[in-house]
Amino acid sequence: STDYRQTQCFSATFTNDIINLANQWTYKPVRIEIEPEHVATDTVEQKVYMVSNEEKLRVLFNILKHPDTKLTIIFTNRRDQSQHLYDKIRKTGIKTGILSGEFNQSKRTQALADFKSGKTQVMVATDVMGRGIHIDGISHVINYNLPDNPEDYVHRIGRTGRAGNTGTAISLACEFESFQLPAIEDLLGEKIKCELPPSELLK
Repeated sequence: STDYRQTQCFSATFTNDIINLANQWTYKPVRIEIEPEHVATDTVEQKVYMVSNEEKLRVLFNILKHPDTKLTIIFTNRRDQSQHLYDKIRKTGIKTGILSGEFNQSKRTQALADFKSGKTQVMVATDVMGRGIHIDGISHVINYNLPDNPEDYVHRIGRTGRAGNTGTAISLACEFESFQLPAIEDLLGEKIKCELPPSELLK
C-alpha cells in the first residue's frame, strides 16, 4: 500500500509569498476559501461623511446614540488610535470593548465573547478584526480612520450585512484621509457617495 500525507495550512489571510511557497512545496495543492476575497457590498449601505478632524468625535458619538445603531465595530488604523478612542467612548457610559494586535489570545477571546453576547455594544478595533471574524447582528461598521490599504476597507465593511441581513458602513473622511478614497473606489469598481453629515450628527 502507498502512504499518503496531507498538509493543511489555515489562516484568515495569506500573502502572495506564502501562497507561492505552498505551491512550490506541495503536490496538487487545493485552496479553499470560506470568505471570498471581495465581499459583496449589495447588502451594505455605504456612506462617507466629509468632516473635519475636529468634528469626527462629535459625529461618532451622535451616530452611536441613534436608536438604529445596535452592535457596532469602529475601525482605526493603529493601536494607539484604538486605545484613545476606546477611552473617550467609555467615558460616555457606552458599553465598549477594544481589540487590537497587542492583546493575547485569551483577551481577544473574552472581548469577542462580550461583544457577541451583547455585554458590550461597541467594539473599537484595528484591522485584526477586519478579516476572518464572523459575528451575527452587527448593524454598523464605522471607519473612524480610512484604511491605508483599500482591501482592508472591503473586509471591514464585510463585517456587517451578513447572512441575508443588511448593514450600514459609515466612513468619516477628514482632511487628512480623504485622499485615500479614490483607491478604495477603484477596488470597489464604483463611486461612494460623499456628503456632509446631517445636521443632527453635528450637534
